[in-house]
Amino acid sequence: MRTATMQLDAKQMQAFLAIVESGSFEKAAERLSITPSAVSQRIHALEARLGNSMVVRGRPCEPTQAGRKLMLYLRRATVLEEELLNELSADEKAHLRVVIAVNGDTLATWFFPALAEMFVSENILLDLMVDDQDHTYTLLESGQVIGCIGTRSQPMRGCFAEPLGSVRYQLVASPAFQARWFPKGLTRDAARKAPVFAYSRKDTLQSDFMQSRFGLHADAYPIHYLSLPEARLKAIRRGLGYGMVPHMQVSDLLKSRDLVDVAPGEFTDVALYWHAWALQSPRMEALSERAVHAARRSLSAKAPVRRSTAPKQR
Repeated sequence: MRTATMQLDAKQMQAFLAIVESGSFEKAAERLSITPSAVSQRIHALEARLGNSMVVRGRPCEPTQAGRKLMLYLRRATVLEEELLNELSADEKAHLRVVIAVNGDTLATWFFPALAEMFVSENILLDLMVDDQDHTYTLLESGQVIGCIGTRSQPMRGCFAEPLGSVRYQLVASPAFQARWFPKGLTRDAARKAPVFAYSRKDTLQSDFMQSRFGLHADAYPIHYLSLPEARLKAIRRGLGYGMVPHMQVSDLLKSRDLVDVAPGEFTDVALYWHAWALQSPRMEALSERAVHAARRSLSAKAPVRRSTAPKQR
């Protein structure tokens, strides 16, 4: 006796992806050129078929735990389908879309110099999601991306993690800012008053340093929040605040004295890892391998030779 097998409905899958990626039923309807009611009907049918709630109706809409598992499957299936179609069509110029999560400082420093040539030669279409380096892993875990660069060393089940190297951060400021706020150096009292820059409220790079160096919690000193690395560096150069910046981004500015190191000899080294699925198509496996090797070469070449004496690393 043959048993019936459950099959996924393509239109229901399209509606689910559109909702998760856009954050609402209305935006999903616009993307699919159908009514919000039709999107809702497809999701209700999907949930009834799978016996689970797949979407948290909120602002924005997010996948449930079961929905995350479906997202993981759909991301993988999409890449495999595109690659298969490219191979069958024998079109050497066919593009492959790669959805990955990276941190802003990686994009602002070594990512494109190390990997742009590979993306061009392989006709890769990038779909980049940017978050703090400690939180990119969450995007992989939720199924929103097929790979990520982050600080977590342990791979998710079914995935692998490859070390890429470390990025060294320095605490820098403009000479005018240092003269105003740190005339006697970076002291605990001065650190309580001087405004510092952070990527976001999830960013612990500065707060870890302040906690380990001075015992100061994040609510004990003024903080600017700015998630764009280039804009943050410009603001620091203009004297709005000081902050942790990758050495490779400011080495020339330190040499020219456009910026100064406010904690000389103290660094924070952030180890980065590439996460992706263990089971990949041949092309994606080759891309992962090339990306890892290119990143390692870039990070090792740009690493400063001075020894880190920072009291805490992350």
